[in-house]
Amino acid sequence: MPEPTAFDVALFGEAMLLLVADRPGPLENAEAFHKRTAGAETNVAIGLSRLGLKVGWASRLGTDSMGRALLAAMRAEGIDCSHVICDATQRTGFQFKGRVTDGSDPPIEYHRKGSAASHMGPADVDEAWLRSARHLHATGVFAAISDTSLQAALKTMDVMRAAGRTISFDTNLRPTLWSSSETMRHWINELASRADWVLPGIEEGLLLTGESTPEGIAHFYRERGAKLVVVKLGADGAYYDSDVAGTGRVEGFPVKEVIDTVGAGDGFAAGVVSALLQGRSVPEAVRRGAWIGARAVQVLGDTEGLPTRAQLEEAGL
Repeated sequence: MPEPTAFDVALFGEAMLLLVADRPGPLENAEAFHKRTAGAETNVAIGLSRLGLKVGWASRLGTDSMGRALLAAMRAEGIDCSHVICDATQRTGFQFKGRVTDGSDPPIEYHRKGSAASHMGPADVDEAWLRSARHLHATGVFAAISDTSLQAALKTMDVMRAAGRTISFDTNLRPTLWSSSETMRHWINELASRADWVLPGIEEGLLLTGESTPEGIAHFYRERGAKLVVVKLGADGAYYDSDVAGTGRVEGFPVKEVIDTVGAGDGFAAGVVSALLQGRSVPEAVRRGAWIGARAVQVLGDTEGLPTRAQLEEAGL
């Protein structure tokens, strides 16, 4: 008999306190900052929880004010945080982000080296708890923050594969966190080979595979075992290649004004994963992802554009 599941989705990853500048321009000219949450995995966790899925998140935080704020924010989103360890000997990571209003890349300063989450390793993977989820969503960010977190990421995927669970993987590249581009390519593609659903961006795919087209990028990962590859094309939507739906494209949703593109890929992932877990077709799932991604670029923070279940139903998605 298969093991019973308590969660729809489990995620492992670092949360950081995000401090957004009060005005455009260089960070040093800001006089005040607005607090938000940040982190690829936590963005997706929040997106999935708002859409009505049961989500569990595992991580490490300090017991400092930033850690307390992040833990309270995640709990307020209805996310199970029973496997978040708060360690008084470690500190919580944070980042400063400049304010942009024109869709350009904002200036970002990370303060995450040596953070509590970077000390996570294979021992932090509670296998029974992990298997209590029917799906694992992983990203390239958690694997990049330290050697031990990479080993933890590999273990989470191996545990879920052995249990017959589905796994989605967003390549979500952070080149500055890796020792070299070659190391990054090796390990990101190794992680992708363990996933059922792979979600690269078009520029990421070029760097990781050497292929210059969405078709070529998708073929690269399909040959390595992925049952579905969705290549994000920004404003042009997305291309998909899957076992059950063949290949196709979904157009992007019109956006009146692009404010900040950070977090759009995480919103896209939340849309695709939630729809597939709810039994929607691949084209429907990709369309939902494109819609949420379009919402995400029209707001300042990483999660303000993530819709509720009611908003999703109102949009007919």
